[in-house]
Amino acid sequence: MSSLSSSEGIARIDEDVAVKIATAVGNQVIQDAKEATESEISMGFMEAIRTYPLAVLYSVGISMAIVMESYDTMLLGNFFAQPAFQKKFGICASNGKCQVAASWQSGLSDGAQVGSIIGLLSVGWLTDKWGYRKTMIYSLICMAAFNFIVFFADNLVTLLIGNILMGLPWGVYQSLAVSYAADVCPVALRPILTSYVNFCWGAGHLIAAGVLRSTVERKDEWAWRIPYAIQWIWPPLVLVIALLCPESPWFLVRKGRIAEAEVAVYRLQGVNGTKEQAKKTVAMLMHTNELEIAATEGATYLDCFKNTAARRTEIAVMVWLAQQFTGWVLARYATYYLVTAGVPATHAFDLNIGNQAIQIIGTMSAWFTMMWFGRRALYLVGEILMWFNLLAVGIVYCLGVTPYATGGLLLLLVLIYSCTIGPCCYTLVAEIGSTRLRAKTVGIARIGYNVAGIVIASVSPYMLNPKAWNLGGKSAFIWMFTGLIVIIWTFFRLPETKNRSYSELDVLFNNKVPARKFKTTKVNQFGQENSSEDTEEKLKHAVIDGEAVIPTLMA
Repeated sequence: MSSLSSSEGIARIDEDVAVKIATAVGNQVIQDAKEATESEISMGFMEAIRTYPLAVLYSVGISMAIVMESYDTMLLGNFFAQPAFQKKFGICASNGKCQVAASWQSGLSDGAQVGSIIGLLSVGWLTDKWGYRKTMIYSLICMAAFNFIVFFADNLVTLLIGNILMGLPWGVYQSLAVSYAADVCPVALRPILTSYVNFCWGAGHLIAAGVLRSTVERKDEWAWRIPYAIQWIWPPLVLVIALLCPESPWFLVRKGRIAEAEVAVYRLQGVNGTKEQAKKTVAMLMHTNELEIAATEGATYLDCFKNTAARRTEIAVMVWLAQQFTGWVLARYATYYLVTAGVPATHAFDLNIGNQAIQIIGTMSAWFTMMWFGRRALYLVGEILMWFNLLAVGIVYCLGVTPYATGGLLLLLVLIYSCTIGPCCYTLVAEIGSTRLRAKTVGIARIGYNVAGIVIASVSPYMLNPKAWNLGGKSAFIWMFTGLIVIIWTFFRLPETKNRSYSELDVLFNNKVPARKFKTTKVNQFGQENSSEDTEEKLKHAVIDGEAVIPTLMA
């Protein structure tokens, strides 16, 4: 497929592939693709915003679906610590204290994860068939309908059914939001618009934390019905954006709708763009698409596990699993943990608001650190810092220090996570997969995340529940062990994707460049500069529409 000169540190596409691409698209498209690629890679941050202002607007709007999902997923775990919810759905002891059984806590959390997995399995097929816009529109309608079930739920079984069904559109959002951002934005904006998804998670959590805090002292059923009712605010807002935004130009190119792709790019560029620029950008998309066809020969879920795509899928899955196995779960269950440790519910929910505010601030800082230091370094440093933070949590708990000290350490854990692996994950997952397999790669990776989430959601309540294992802060030692495994994997397997075009990443993976050499290896994705006589002869015999083709990429 490709060749790598280790002595030169240069990765190149194979000569036969260059001929194949030239035959498929022709001279002018390749020349335009080369110019567009050079222009995009050299484009600075402010220039990218001026060139693609509407791409920023539409990407931010579509990602608002994650605010909706984040808000809703935040509710259930905190309802377990809400007195009114506990009394309605829990088992009450003789002293008047109520608890939702650990088995039902796990079951409700797992139900939402199961629904998400089904949604993630379908999102690749749905986006291939309908495109990003229609898939988002239909998912928003389903979300508004399924919310009626949880709002009117009067027993745990109905809640379980509602959470499973609501998980279906959640799965779609998890893949589609980050994939659309990666599709419509240039290289300079990728770390911000893809990691903005994590910002949306923080925003949704913060809104939920505020709503939960305002209802925690209510004694009636509206303590949990009001938070669910607020969920209906989001679908109409995102729906308006989905109706206005253009379809992904990558999707249109894959479907052979080149003229529509040029219109879509022109719309994404706004008033500062030109039709000539849009044409060259689409040429870049066409060249990358042909390069990936030569590598994958297909765009099915099975292709995600073949050839070099298998390595890319592994990386995407492990990057997301790192979020689960570095101890972030302790922060998610912080409110419940603090309540069971004796902290008043109102104080625990106040701390939770601070937790979510820190997540938003941390994500914003990562927008700049990713551009300066890259993805790999930020990920590795974040994992190491979280590991030491877990060590501190375990030691403080064993020493019997006040639970407020543990709460402070959990806030620090949130800060580290939110500045590093939290937002960086979304950028890496969006960039790692090939453009033809992106939605499917993101979907598979998120499925891995959700499967791990099911296991963790099943075990965590038992770890923290005083009527079960009652490990409390000692559970940090368990996450230290899994976190160490993740750190070792990251060092040896995670590549750097900073400032790389998608075609450059294709060539690097096709050349099987080691992860630690991605940053320093030069890439020639348009062909070797000094072509051999044999290659030139092959090109002379390449024919398009009856004319011999001698692509300028070999000049």
